[in-house]
Amino acid sequence: MGKSTVVSHLRETRPDVWLSVSATTRRPRPGETHGVNYFFVDHAEFAGMVENGELLEYAEFAGNFYGTPRRPVMDKLDAGVPVLLEIELQGARQVRASMPEALLVFLAPPSWDELVRRLVGRGTEPAEVIARRLETARVELAAESEFDARVVNTTVEEAVQQLVLLMGLQAPGEPVAGP
Repeated sequence: MGKSTVVSHLRETRPDVWLSVSATTRRPRPGETHGVNYFFVDHAEFAGMVENGELLEYAEFAGNFYGTPRRPVMDKLDAGVPVLLEIELQGARQVRASMPEALLVFLAPPSWDELVRRLVGRGTEPAEVIARRLETARVELAAESEFDARVVNTTVEEAVQQLVLLMGLQAPGEPVAGP
């Protein structure tokens, strides 16, 4: 239950929050749909998006490129819609540089051992990809202080509730849980 699980649950419980759809060069996983989960593009198309300034942020992760198309994010923000980006550290740094008003939230695992258990338990990636993800996680954990807020991903429900509070979307009558 990592970032994707938390974001998926947030979307189910708060359809008023718009989740940007990233472009990626990785191949679709079973059940993923182009334009819904990601915009699956080849390396040449992704490079063109970077060159044309069409991405708000982009990063290489686990051997693939990911990026957030700029126009849809700006259109939603201009319309007053709450926007959520599911991005990595490199992308967060780019967003901070271009949009200093953005709220950057660090989603932390409850512990290192739990992170390892979750990554291995998914069974969707080979050992070398898991090893790269764990090395990336070490770097990200060391950069936690660059973020405005921290949410510990103990349970999906608690993480989502904390995100909703941080986004200022707590509806009247909803229970409030303190950190």
